[in-house]
Amino acid sequence: MDLFAGMREKNRADARPLAARMRPRALDEFVGQDHFLGPGKLLRRMLVADRLSSLVFHGPPGSGKTALAHVVAGHTKSRFKPLNAVSAGTKEVRELLAEARGHLEDAGERTILFLDEIHRFNRAQQDVLLPDVEDGVVILIGATTQNPFFAINTPLLSRSQIFTFEPLTRDHIKTLIRRALADTERGLGNLNVTIADDALAFLAEACDGDARRALTALEVGVKSSPGSPGMVFDLALAQDSIQRKVLDFDPTGDTHYDLASAFIKSLRGSDPDAAVYWLARMLEGGEDPRFVARRLVIFASEDVGNADPMACLVANAAWDAVERVGLPECQLNLSQAVCYLASAPKSNACTVAIGRAAKDVKEGRTLPVPKHLKDSHYEGSKQFGHGTEYKYAHDYGDGWVDQEYVPADVEYYTPTDRGFEATIKARLDELRARRRGKASPGHQPPDAEAKGSG
Repeated sequence: MDLFAGMREKNRADARPLAARMRPRALDEFVGQDHFLGPGKLLRRMLVADRLSSLVFHGPPGSGKTALAHVVAGHTKSRFKPLNAVSAGTKEVRELLAEARGHLEDAGERTILFLDEIHRFNRAQQDVLLPDVEDGVVILIGATTQNPFFAINTPLLSRSQIFTFEPLTRDHIKTLIRRALADTERGLGNLNVTIADDALAFLAEACDGDARRALTALEVGVKSSPGSPGMVFDLALAQDSIQRKVLDFDPTGDTHYDLASAFIKSLRGSDPDAAVYWLARMLEGGEDPRFVARRLVIFASEDVGNADPMACLVANAAWDAVERVGLPECQLNLSQAVCYLASAPKSNACTVAIGRAAKDVKEGRTLPVPKHLKDSHYEGSKQFGHGTEYKYAHDYGDGWVDQEYVPADVEYYTPTDRGFEATIKARLDELRARRRGKASPGHQPPDAEAKGSG
């Protein structure tokens, strides 16, 4: 018997940060995630019935993934074994699985394996889990901040229920802070701390839905202040205690693609305020401004097009400024371009046109180049009839002449009536009507010779 075990346990408990000490011990203490843990919701039903299958907890830091895993540990009748994929390797996993298999055979009890940061395991390491998960030897609970459809093997996902955690609301955070200040056993209740309403509101806002960050700031502020116990936790102390916001951003992960998607869709939806916000999110999070500039150049043609031909020039100018100026000043150039592009009239007619034409090229019959359009600059070309009947458009009145340019009756470009494209549409409607014989063609000079560089 270890006479000092109790003392060691107490010392370890005292050293734990407030956020760890305040983890819920029972299902009714858990705050948030009502969309799957509220009354009658799926995970609560599974826990109440003690009918767990393997689970994947997916969501941002501080939203309760680890806390809920520990609640499951206290609620279920199965053994609970935690591992962290950051520090554990294949050897540890194999040993734990072998132990779980033996325990099931000897005691008839399954083991819950909680694997935190499961996305840190590569595909081969994840495959080690599959046979025992499939056979029901262990119930896997994997926690990840990454998109599980990218970070976790498909066979594991197909055998698991996926629960997506949302950031905690301001009210959730306030509840947790008040609970920590009132709890005399695990929290700060013995210090008789009073928190001002504006300080509480500030922490609930500034923590970005991360309970761990809010409780850490609370503990730092209280324990670093000479006025405790009996202190007032005011707004100035709250502002001083919380670290600078660390934005969730990974240039190769979900956040990168989600922010880029929100950015482009806000531009397309003609909302400059939203577009500038997502621009700021990307730049403050560490996004390469050249990536943003490239996206703007693509957007200018894809979504603005000829509704405002200046859009492409503005976007290219912003890209050039990014290359020449760099951060932080180039954010001004990007902001100008974003506001212009978001406010510009929109047309995807050019995008649709190249898509239609490419489809015909790939799927339809390959059309020959008409003889009169073929190259006629080399000696002997006239023997093949190349260019002999070509009509030089500038010799014909308003620069239009009725001749065949593609041997098919196709229309790929359908201009809209938005912005400058309305002018293009009116001109093109007139020319197409002429081609169909609905209007008289322009002046055709007598004895005009074929001209042009083609």
